[in-house]
Amino acid sequence: MRPDGSSRPTLAGPDAGPAAPLFPIRLNGEVVKGFGRGSKELGIPTANIPISGLSVGGHEDVESGVYFGWAGLNVNEKGEILKPGNDGEGKEKVKGLVYPMVMSIGWNPFYKNTVRSVEVHILHKFLQDFYTAHLNLLILGFIRPEYDYVSRDALIEDINTDCQVARNSLSREAYERLRGEAYLLEFGVEEGHAGLVANEV
Repeated sequence: MRPDGSSRPTLAGPDAGPAAPLFPIRLNGEVVKGFGRGSKELGIPTANIPISGLSVGGHEDVESGVYFGWAGLNVNEKGEILKPGNDGEGKEKVKGLVYPMVMSIGWNPFYKNTVRSVEVHILHKFLQDFYTAHLNLLILGFIRPEYDYVSRDALIEDINTDCQVARNSLSREAYERLRGEAYLLEFGVEEGHAGLVANEV
């Protein structure tokens, strides 16, 4: 249960950058349609990754809780999937954009989940769904442990705080520069691949 009346830190992770050896964690996969709980009940659209995806990169023992980082998507700002284009040297290159993200790994005790899950919320409002798009995740730090909640409103309030903490944390130079990491826009990379399930993105 979340501690009553406890204040929340406004930043997560060391100022010097992601704390090795756990971070960064890299996961990627295709976005497919899911149950829609994040958007319909919470107003916070998410993309779900099967927990088996963590084992691909050797991270199956990662602590349950809320994390932050960058997400690379082969879509434009509206959510339209971008097709490969010529790079000027006769090679096809997939275009895309990078967005801040916050994600939870755990059992979602408020919903009494019986299996552990990974849920990603991209901090950008898209105008349409982007199922079949490719998503690359660069997880850079830990925000807080997983909690149960007395109400849905309390859960939503904490998620909104998580989003602000993620924005604040990523605005620091050591994290902001990782937005330019080539991996985020290298779509189709096999390492750490996991199917993604979008909840009404």
